[in-house]
Amino acid sequence: MGKHGMSTLVDTYGRTHRNLRVSLTDRCSLRCTYCMPHDFAAWLPNEELLSTDELLTIIEVAVQQGIDEVRLTGGEPLLRPDIVEIVERIAGIENAPRLTLTTNGIRLPDLAGPLAKAGLNRINVSLDTLSRERFKTLTYRDRFDDVILGLKAANAAGLFPIKVNAVLLKDINDDEAPAILEWALENEYSLRFIEQMPLDAGGIWDRATLITADEIYAALSTRYTLTPVDNRGSSPAEEFYINGSSATVGIIGSVTRPFCGACDRIRLTSDGQLRSCLFSNVETDLRRVLRDESLNSATKKQEIAARFQKTVISKLPGHGINDPTFIAPIRPMSAIGG
Repeated sequence: MGKHGMSTLVDTYGRTHRNLRVSLTDRCSLRCTYCMPHDFAAWLPNEELLSTDELLTIIEVAVQQGIDEVRLTGGEPLLRPDIVEIVERIAGIENAPRLTLTTNGIRLPDLAGPLAKAGLNRINVSLDTLSRERFKTLTYRDRFDDVILGLKAANAAGLFPIKVNAVLLKDINDDEAPAILEWALENEYSLRFIEQMPLDAGGIWDRATLITADEIYAALSTRYTLTPVDNRGSSPAEEFYINGSSATVGIIGSVTRPFCGACDRIRLTSDGQLRSCLFSNVETDLRRVLRDESLNSATKKQEIAARFQKTVISKLPGHGINDPTFIAPIRPMSAIGG
């Protein structure tokens, strides 16, 4: 099985799951307004977080069932003290998955090189504005320069392609779309705009003020000619060629253009809960299995494998954001993992 084999993680709608998003911590060094309040402090207790050994056990089982890409997320995954060791150990397992990481970039100046050497394949960096003052407004932290240095460090370390994720918010940074794309093209970053999702701990999300995929496309089209890229596959982003070149920009319309029908992702929270969807309100507890002293190692792995299968089989056809009965997840994005 594994990287070059057939995945056994197929749901009742025929979707094959090969991508596991793994949250390493719910903590973050920024306070982005669309994620958590500036005074947020409801962190998970340390004893509830998975140890590195526990993480590796789960990932090994997942790979044996056909997962061939692991994305490390948070919170901010680079806050995990042993992040380089985690990457090295995942890269060293049999049929090692392709390994990517999503970060706010602040610790990349020191860690990009070691992470690449440890086996990280690629990186996503979140950056929503090119203005230092707006960055402070959005994040409640004066760390814009660190993010820019982090991107340069990722480039020097060869973590290509470097993807930049940007969320546009009404009356804050929604006028920057063309400028951010111009900057990304100049630096050869792969840019993706993401619709704001109802996953903020402060509960401020409002459909009425959402900057939609259509609006993002329209804003970019004032300066660029965008041509759709065929064969999207399971990618969450709609990609567009820019001005007839091979360069592309992506738009992730999670709310207004859901891509659930091709979803190949499942998610593991930092406290060991398996989720079939970012917006699910159902979780499967893997931590309890790992810490059950009445089970031997082989039995634990068998039970974890069974719970992966159960989680995938129970996956709904879509996230339901546009259904009047939709209930946002109790956990915020920082606790679920991006």
